[in-house]
Amino acid sequence: MTTPVVSIAYHSGFGHTAVIAEAVRAGAVEAGAEVHLIKVDEITEEQWAILDASDAIVFGSPTYMGTASGAFHVFAEATSKRWAERAWTDKLAAGFTNSASKSGDKLHTLQFFQILAAQLGMHWVNLGLLPGWNSSAGSEHDINRLGFFAGAAAQTNAGPDAVHKADVATAEHLGRRVTETAKTFALGRAALAA
Repeated sequence: MTTPVVSIAYHSGFGHTAVIAEAVRAGAVEAGAEVHLIKVDEITEEQWAILDASDAIVFGSPTYMGTASGAFHVFAEATSKRWAERAWTDKLAAGFTNSASKSGDKLHTLQFFQILAAQLGMHWVNLGLLPGWNSSAGSEHDINRLGFFAGAAAQTNAGPDAVHKADVATAEHLGRRVTETAKTFALGRAALAA
C-alpha cells in the first residue's frame, strides 16, 4: 500500500493555530502519512500542486468573529478553480480551529470547513471521539475536553506556548484518524480496481 499524502492547509494569526497544525502533522506522521504543512496566506503554485496531489486536506484556522480568518476565506475563494474542475472530488477533508473562548462559535468555523469540503466534492472525516470533561469524573485534561464532534477544537487565552495539552492531544488524534481513513480509502479503491 502506498503512503497516504496528508496536507494541512491552515492560517495562524498569532501562532496558536500553528501549534495545533503541528499537532495534526505529528499525529498523521505517527500513523504513517507523508505530511505537508501549507500556510494559506503564503501559498505558492507548487503548494497548490501538492494539495491537488494529496489524498487528504485538513483545513485549519483561528476562529475570528465567529468564523474562519479572513486569510483563510481568501484561500477558500481561491479553490473555485478546483471546484469548477472537480479537482478535489473524493479527497478526504477534516478541520481544526482555535479561539480564546471555550465556545467562541468555533462550531461555525468547522461547519464552514465542512461546507467548503462538500462544495469541492470531498469526504469529511469527523473527530470520532466522545466528549471529554463531560462528567463529574472528567477533567480539563481529557482528550476532546471541549466536546466537539465535527473536528478538533482548541481554546487558548494566552500565548501560543499556552495551548492546552489536551487540545494538542486531540489534534494529534485527528491527524491519526485522517491518515487511517486515507489508508482505508486507498485499500477500497485498490480492491475496486482489481
